[in-house]
Amino acid sequence: MIYTYEDFTPQRVFPFAPVTVTTEDIIEFASEFDPQPMHLSEEAGRASILGGLAASGWHTCALSMRMMCDSYISNSTSQGSPGIEFLDWKRPVLAGDTLSGHSKVVENRPLASRPGIGLVKFRNELTNQRGEIVCQGEHVVMFAMRDQGSIVA
Repeated sequence: MIYTYEDFTPQRVFPFAPVTVTTEDIIEFASEFDPQPMHLSEEAGRASILGGLAASGWHTCALSMRMMCDSYISNSTSQGSPGIEFLDWKRPVLAGDTLSGHSKVVENRPLASRPGIGLVKFRNELTNQRGEIVCQGEHVVMFAMRDQGSIVA
């Protein structure tokens, strides 16, 4: 199934498949993109307020993006996003944590300036294996509408 704008009705929930974050994943991401000590070594992580080797918040965002793609974006008429409305990192993601979560449609509306395109606002939540929210945010995605032959997904 290819999701179009019309499929993203308010309150619809798109679940994410669980992902376990390994020590190697955390260090590899941090080494390239966020080389702060608490993301590079267990010892430095324990000495920080995070309590252990912790994924960068940006790593958590990248995982969330992958989970969204696997859940619905890759099988949709997505035309990209005009931005993120808010993003909160609520708890550290530690080595060994298993993340899951969902995107919930908050609202949708046709884009007046671009016929055949609609805006969909999502609220995302990622939780760890204890059900604690580790990350939440809201963003908007543009989707092509059905029967808009000139728009390619």
